[in-house]
Amino acid sequence: MARDRKPSRHRTRLLTVSATALTLAGVALVEIPASAASPAKGHDVSSHQKNVDWSSAKAKGATFVYVKATESTTYRSPYFAQQYNGARAAGIIRGAYHFALPDKSSGATQAAYFVAHGGGWKADGWTLPPALDIEYNPYDKKHGCYGLSKAKMVSWIKAFSAEVKRETGRRPVIYTTAHWWNTCTGSSTALASTHALWIARHESADAGSLPAGWSYWTFWQYDNSGSLPGDQNLFNGTTSQLKKFARGY
Repeated sequence: MARDRKPSRHRTRLLTVSATALTLAGVALVEIPASAASPAKGHDVSSHQKNVDWSSAKAKGATFVYVKATESTTYRSPYFAQQYNGARAAGIIRGAYHFALPDKSSGATQAAYFVAHGGGWKADGWTLPPALDIEYNPYDKKHGCYGLSKAKMVSWIKAFSAEVKRETGRRPVIYTTAHWWNTCTGSSTALASTHALWIARHESADAGSLPAGWSYWTFWQYDNSGSLPGDQNLFNGTTSQLKKFARGY
């Protein structure tokens, strides 16, 4: 997700939502029968999308968006303010995400940089929890786990999470794929009970097998192009439930 790359032309042809649950810090709050679920539609953007037409996105059904803020401790998106503030002005619930490079600095250091440059949170119903994008290394495919052992990777994520929680009061949402998580953390279940999951699985009828420890997803990135700018996402609940999630309860 996080590299400012051009999206592909692929589209997912069928979306289904199974019986799932709204999560706050990994805790099930509301069971949502599949037949009754009306998942809120959203997207995520980075500097590749540049100055987004937020009125158009809202008209096309966007209820939420995650906006890239930072990467490692050396990159800040030059479009963050336009995207983050513009989404809010258009009546779209928004949040910020950080792209992790665990081989560059500690989890706590990157978390502090992220929070200092847009990765905050407030209980206003319009601000999603900060999000951590952790996936295969896009700059060195031979070291997809960034040269960290499984145990050190889990420790890195825990340190990032602890600093975000200390500074904002919320645990970060974790964006990842099942394959990366199970490969690079050794199928760790240590974070699932306290962190909402943002699963990436494209061109599929459902979110598929989840990373170890999670029994349901909170966000699903189902394609990297579509009717909304950037990647296409669903929230695992209604717009009303999304607002509760944003407020923190």
